[in-house]
Amino acid sequence: MSENGYPIDFVITWVDGNDPAWQAEKAKYQKATGDARANRYREWDTLRYWFRGVENYAPWVNRIFFVTWGHLPAWLNTEHPKLRIVNHKDYIPEEYLPTFSSRPIDMNFHRIEELSEHFVYFNDDMFLIRPVERSDFFVNGLPCDSAVQDVIAPKGKGTNGEALIGDAQYTAIFYDTAVINRNFDKREVLKANHSKWFTMKYKKNVFKNYLLNEWNYFTGFKMIHMPYSYLKDTYREVWEREATVLSQACKNKFRTTTDVNHFVFSYWQLAKGTFEPRGLSEGSLMSLANDDDRNQRIYSTIRNQTKKFICVNDTFTGDNYEEVKQNLVASFEAILPEKSTFEV
Repeated sequence: MSENGYPIDFVITWVDGNDPAWQAEKAKYQKATGDARANRYREWDTLRYWFRGVENYAPWVNRIFFVTWGHLPAWLNTEHPKLRIVNHKDYIPEEYLPTFSSRPIDMNFHRIEELSEHFVYFNDDMFLIRPVERSDFFVNGLPCDSAVQDVIAPKGKGTNGEALIGDAQYTAIFYDTAVINRNFDKREVLKANHSKWFTMKYKKNVFKNYLLNEWNYFTGFKMIHMPYSYLKDTYREVWEREATVLSQACKNKFRTTTDVNHFVFSYWQLAKGTFEPRGLSEGSLMSLANDDDRNQRIYSTIRNQTKKFICVNDTFTGDNYEEVKQNLVASFEAILPEKSTFEV
């Protein structure tokens, strides 16, 4: 099939943590166990630059599915022909609603009827900052990804050094890996797709695959925070095989230490061989923190457009939030100053 023979959609999930109606709904369940930290929902006023990035750097995209609790940015052009507004209740089974966890939101995308078979999932902190091609996400109809093994272990501390005990941010990958190991034989996986696992596209990371080659089970996979290329068929297959595990994660109102997360679909594609190898240098995960030097590196990466993708993670806990937000917005404004057609 030619690279232009199938549509590729983008999916982005967004929540307005300042919406009083949403806050009131969340407060009803606040005592539920799980990860309810404020920075999970904090607004950085950067969403318009996501749309500007897509329009400028990925004009070939078929449609954009904007997934939301119900609120919308006042500036969003909801009549744009490429835009589809998707409310949680439009596709997430009622038994999982309302939710304040990303799990049911991003583990049920296959239920969005209009969504194309080939789609790319963006968190709202993932941005395009340079031109991208369809082949950055799919090649020969297969999702682009990096099959790099890793040894996962509880970190015990957050990005800023704060103590964490069983934090949901770090435990999901253990359960994701368990799903892969009980459904796939590692030896057979590596043998069947040897060239995809042992390619120099991964540069020095390929040596992890060689070093971990002798282990009988997968000890984990490298977490790569770039836009995620998925097939809806992968979602259907994993739900068919692991419905109990996925459903339990979807029932939790907040992110919980016993959850799997959407990485299970990515790892499944790797184990099954339904992917094309992609290098890890195209994008970068960078975290806003209480460290001006680190934050300056984020601003510089955006302004200098040294990557195609950047994920700006929110780990900031300082008291100069407004200053950091203004600097971040100014960095995006420097490369994407013009309004997009997605803005009124």
